[in-house]
Amino acid sequence: MLEIKDLTKKFGTKTVIDDLSMTVKDNEIMAIVGPSGAGKTTLLRCITGLESVNQGQFFWNGTQFDPTNTDQKDTIIGVVFQDYQLFPNLTVMGNITLAPTMVKKLPLAEVQKTARELLARLGLEGKEDLYPFQLSGGQKQRVAIVRALAMNPKILCYDEPTSALDPALRDEVAEIILGLKKQQMTQIVVTHDMDFAQNVADEIKRVEQID
Repeated sequence: MLEIKDLTKKFGTKTVIDDLSMTVKDNEIMAIVGPSGAGKTTLLRCITGLESVNQGQFFWNGTQFDPTNTDQKDTIIGVVFQDYQLFPNLTVMGNITLAPTMVKKLPLAEVQKTARELLARLGLEGKEDLYPFQLSGGQKQRVAIVRALAMNPKILCYDEPTSALDPALRDEVAEIILGLKKQQMTQIVVTHDMDFAQNVADEIKRVEQID
């Protein structure tokens, strides 16, 4: 279970998130929704350690942790970015294996085996040697999900996973997220799409813009 207590984030004198607390239960999906400018993506960046916070504490199963600490033995938070952020000069396999081998120091053969299993699970078997420019938008997104899963995170976060997708692909992403839930992956989804949130989420957290 992820617990966030009394989180405050400011940019200069502007408070974007003010004393927010929330709990994400194991094996459940939380959707974070709200109007543009309300701080949804900022909240996700704080949870994933891409932004430091002015105040607040993070707990995983009762143990406090710092999301910005990249030296932690276990990966607690994984993230799938809105623009996927795949390395254009690396193949699909190269993108997936880079972090586990460099950050977690795992053997390449072991990581490649895991990567192939994950690619097959998400319908990407045979795409290992392709480069990002050879993939469709939906395929890039699934590669980004596999890359995050390869780090074996406890929680997987998504930033606006349906923003650039047509309705058919939106349904496909929902199926992937719900499929991962069946495999007991705890997930956080930031989205402006309330229909999508209601379709996938066990709980919806609404954030409002601070005047």
